[in-house]
Amino acid sequence: MKLFVAVTDFDWFQMLASKSGVEEVNFWRPSPDATFKALNPGEILLFKLHSPRNFIVGGGFFARFVTLPISLAWNAFGEGNGVRSLEEMRERISRYRPSPIRPTENPNIGCILLAEPFFFSQDEWIPTPSNFKLNTVQGKGYDAENDGAGKSLWAAVTERLATPATTKRVPGPATTAAVGSRRYGSPVLVRPRLGQGTFRVIVTDAYERRCTVTGERTLPVLEAAHIKPFSSGGPHDPDNGLLLRSDLHTLFDQGYLTVDAKSLQVIVSHRIREEFENGRDYYGLDGRVIRLPREEGAGPSRDYLAFHNEQFR
Repeated sequence: MKLFVAVTDFDWFQMLASKSGVEEVNFWRPSPDATFKALNPGEILLFKLHSPRNFIVGGGFFARFVTLPISLAWNAFGEGNGVRSLEEMRERISRYRPSPIRPTENPNIGCILLAEPFFFSQDEWIPTPSNFKLNTVQGKGYDAENDGAGKSLWAAVTERLATPATTKRVPGPATTAAVGSRRYGSPVLVRPRLGQGTFRVIVTDAYERRCTVTGERTLPVLEAAHIKPFSSGGPHDPDNGLLLRSDLHTLFDQGYLTVDAKSLQVIVSHRIREEFENGRDYYGLDGRVIRLPREEGAGPSRDYLAFHNEQFR
């Protein structure tokens, strides 16, 4: 189990720590060329404040790193970006760039997506490990099982995670596993519970920003659709998602369109013609096989599709 101590801004931390029930955060990096390969899903990124506040003050479980336009990062995570508005976000990012962001510009930024975030009260802040150099710009990795500093850090973090005041919500699977490791020994890697924004971004990324039915690539009109609705117990898991053009998403949610669980072919309901005396363009999609993600295991669950087929009329 790896830990990564990342340097962050006090205002970013304070804004998020002041909120209750935060399910996910975007730990963004201003550069369009940013990368992040230090963690696997389920491992922990910790927030270390800039000097002179040399303390670790919280963290979250790593879900995914992606590069996103600022507008999509804001639409997906809102205040989970650690700011109160898109304008504030653009202004913050401009501070770290060679030139200000122009009004019509929508540049990419690096996004480290964290699930099940936690924020320590000031009396629980953890002093930065002695081998963390204070001139470090981005952060430093630790091994929670095989090095002394990493073990001590893991113990301090999990001790605080065991207190309900830290997470401010019902613990997710990754948090529960981390706390349980204090009793059972070695850390266990468990994928965290994803939030709505992370679901949206991961599904968009998995389908390479193209509608699974039409191949449409205009990002503002693409939406991550839940196959089994969240209100019906469907999770924010990528295999419960399809990337659809916004009008197809609406038809999918309202039962006018589905994807056959066996053939993966689009089925368009006769109700469109009967109720609206229209739908020629949609009937042209009937029988089309959807385009699947390239990543193995990232496609839609046949069980969730079968559930949707049963709701289709």
